[in-house]
Amino acid sequence: MVENTKIEWAHHTFNPWEGCTKVGPGCDHCYAETRNKRFGGGNWGPGAPRRRTSPSNWHNPLRWNRQAAEQGVRYRVFCASLADVFDNEAPQEWREDLWDLIEATPHLDWLLLTKRIGNVRRMIPDRWSVTLPPNVWLGITVVTQEEADRDIPKLLDIKASLRWLSMEPLLESVKLPWLRYGLLDRDAYNIIDWVVAGGESGPGARPMHPDWARSLRDQCAAAGTPFLFKQWGEFRPAMDPGGLDDAIRGIPWYVFDDGASVCRAGKQRSGRQLDGQQHDGFPTSPAGGNHD
Repeated sequence: MVENTKIEWAHHTFNPWEGCTKVGPGCDHCYAETRNKRFGGGNWGPGAPRRRTSPSNWHNPLRWNRQAAEQGVRYRVFCASLADVFDNEAPQEWREDLWDLIEATPHLDWLLLTKRIGNVRRMIPDRWSVTLPPNVWLGITVVTQEEADRDIPKLLDIKASLRWLSMEPLLESVKLPWLRYGLLDRDAYNIIDWVVAGGESGPGARPMHPDWARSLRDQCAAAGTPFLFKQWGEFRPAMDPGGLDDAIRGIPWYVFDDGASVCRAGKQRSGRQLDGQQHDGFPTSPAGGNHD
């Protein structure tokens, strides 16, 4: 069962509140900010009030948890697509309510994705200070090598059962030496357990070089790390090395400095296949059980 999300790596999306502030290059064309403006706005940027969602929305995870228990499966819940759980501007009491909800739904795997990994230690409850609950998958957004070098060590410093990276929109080639820590014994080291990557979609989308995605695929394969390629985004590899077939059809295209070319075919036409193959790697839930 899938509700209210088209995200390839989640069964459900839950937004405890709405609103955020841009903090990095991956935020430049934020779809959530655009959506917020379309529905009245006022919840974006420093000092702007965040908007807590309705009690009925907060009840949804309890219902999903019951369904998962009845069916003997687990659901992955992305929290939060329209905010950042560790945003300084969000009231701490809302986070306390969220921690209680996570603990009350043991059949859900909660995918907490943040651009503020430095805030995690002081915002989680004291009872989580030794280790996060097994149904919490802690992830960070990494779109450049600078972000990887700065934030991945902070992520690995937090005791979590599963740590992951969202590398979308991927803006340059990124090396992940942290993947290699677990080659001999994955339980003995702090490692990255999962990598999700993709290009940018929407107005103003920046093109992704095909080799950037291939490099992540190959690094994950060498380390035995599950890899999910979410999308090309607006741009896909050109139909021939020079992009001439697409240019003839009037499709805008972009040539990188090394001569590689991509064409702006749109998200739907660009699809999810990388070199003719779809990559849907998922880690095993530390909480046990299988996803449907």
